[in-house]
Amino acid sequence: MRDKILYGIGAIALAIIVRNLLVMTTLPEEAQQGAIFKIIFFHVPVAMTAMMCAAAALIASVLFLITRNFKYDSLAVSVTEVGLAFLAANLVTGSIWGRVIWGVWWVWDARLTSALICWLLYAGYLMLRHAIEEPTQRATFAAVFSIFAFIDVPIVFFSIKWWRTQHPQPVFWGGGSFPPDWFAVFMWNWLAMVLLGILLTAVRLRQENAQREIDSLRRMAHAL
Repeated sequence: MRDKILYGIGAIALAIIVRNLLVMTTLPEEAQQGAIFKIIFFHVPVAMTAMMCAAAALIASVLFLITRNFKYDSLAVSVTEVGLAFLAANLVTGSIWGRVIWGVWWVWDARLTSALICWLLYAGYLMLRHAIEEPTQRATFAAVFSIFAFIDVPIVFFSIKWWRTQHPQPVFWGGGSFPPDWFAVFMWNWLAMVLLGILLTAVRLRQENAQREIDSLRRMAHAL
């Protein structure tokens, strides 16, 4: 039953993405930026999904420190890995946009730099986990580090408001707006990214739980 639900989520996400790609070919180009502007329909939704994953990792980490239940540690590492992938997609799509509009792949802009630092922090979280063998100590240190890493998330979000930045102001709370048909594509793409994030987290969580059982059996065998 669980597998069927996951297959269903994956099928819905894929169908939405394919449908939106077809719809995007019919949308007019943006007046100033041209066709490259349409990358925003993926660039922003993957960023929003990455931030949701970071928030989920924060909650799971706090719950682990309170309850010492390893299911929360498994959730934290699973959703962190997925969020890291989405944030990487955000950085890549942003660089593609920057190459076309700015003429360079990267600038040390407040938004871009804080997003890169965020990626490095959560990559460091995964490296920390690999560096500690003992499960309880690993989960505890990782939970504390995850809480620390989340400090950068609001910095990424508000960086273009707090500092002068080359990055464009956000469309919705920066004084701009989308035509209704563009807004619909944007929201549907965000839904697809969220569904994809849920699917990947569920798959990764299953792998993490299986690995935990294997490690437990290995430690028991060594003890004997």
